[in-house]
Amino acid sequence: MKFKLTKLEKHWVLYDVGNSAFTLLVSTIIPIYFDYLAGQQKLSSVSYLAYWGYAVSIATLLVAFMGPALGTISDGKGMKKPIFLFSIILGAVCCIGLGVTSAWLLFLIIFVLAKVAYSASLIFYDSMLTDVTTKERMDMVSAQGFAWGYIGSCIPFIACLGLVMGGGKLGLSMKQSMMIAFLVVALWWVGSSLPFLKSYRQINYVPRGKHAVIDSFASLFRTVKNIRKEKHIFWFLLAFFFYIDGVYTIIDMATAYGKALGFNSTGLLLALLLTQFVAFPCCVIFGRLARRISPDRLIAACILAYLGITVFAVFMNSQIHFWILAVLVGMFQGGIQSLSRSYYAKIIPSEKSGEYFGIMDICGKGASFMGTALVSVISQLTGSINKGVGAIAFLFIIGIILFLKAVSVRTVKHRGDLSEVSEEEVYLAEAKA
Repeated sequence: MKFKLTKLEKHWVLYDVGNSAFTLLVSTIIPIYFDYLAGQQKLSSVSYLAYWGYAVSIATLLVAFMGPALGTISDGKGMKKPIFLFSIILGAVCCIGLGVTSAWLLFLIIFVLAKVAYSASLIFYDSMLTDVTTKERMDMVSAQGFAWGYIGSCIPFIACLGLVMGGGKLGLSMKQSMMIAFLVVALWWVGSSLPFLKSYRQINYVPRGKHAVIDSFASLFRTVKNIRKEKHIFWFLLAFFFYIDGVYTIIDMATAYGKALGFNSTGLLLALLLTQFVAFPCCVIFGRLARRISPDRLIAACILAYLGITVFAVFMNSQIHFWILAVLVGMFQGGIQSLSRSYYAKIIPSEKSGEYFGIMDICGKGASFMGTALVSVISQLTGSINKGVGAIAFLFIIGIILFLKAVSVRTVKHRGDLSEVSEEEVYLAEAKA
């Protein structure tokens, strides 16, 4: 049976196309431009990689502190759309601001603000999945979002890449080219958001009293306090914390790592563009496979694949190796992200999706904290970039162990639920008799 998206699902997917342009910019052009700014002020390659990692980590920490509270507040009736809109506007304004400054420290500060706004928007966006579609369609809809995000983001990226590489022929300086590139991405981000903002209606929500903000924090406190009792959610979040940290560390640090190894900037950008084209069909395939194979098994397979990718990255020493790495990442990146999102959406209360996705963001959604900090610290302590990257492997090893535990706990809970239903049915049948 052919899968067809509804109008609302298409508009939801379109936002992924818009925000993915910023994601691609962060993983490709922004690190290279920061290297350009840092080089003008004579920062070493190790310091450049470390400061970039610290900036990404700080952005993640800020979202981790604010995300759950914002997500909980957004669960109130009619709250998701305005908060979502504010995060988009803030992110777009900061994106434009990146093209204005030339001081590397101020550039990093504005970048942190832009990254925080972007990551916050994803909390609300992901939580809206429960309003947009049904549990039976979540795996495919989530996969379609990531898939079209990968391919759609290539349009503004190619335009920006053309400006950065060919700006000189048009009489543009590096700074002028980047200023236009940041503006293009900001407009693309906002423009792709408008159809969804127009058509979205919040269906699932938590009724709040007169003191909505206080009630929201009280609800968040109760959820955090009791989440260990919801063992199937607790173990998944713990596993997600480790394995998605590794995934996002690779995304955030790939270009910076390649630059630190001395690889050609053009080759790095083209290789990561290839990642987007590989990710598109592979993500759709994972979505379709989820209709035939348990998503548990598919997520586990993706974690193991990333473990192998990390080991390969440690021994990378040539540009062709980076191209191979780009293809491998493209094959599994969309699968692990989309299936994790839909898996989580199916096991949480729909009316508290903002709150739960806010908690999920603590565990690494949209950015990496522990992974980027780990790479930065070990690189500086050892003076070896390869050893810093190698540390990411431990995140995937711990992640797969915890994820298998989460699957086991959920299976036990599911069997218990079926048993309870069965006993109730027997009781009703006896009562009627």
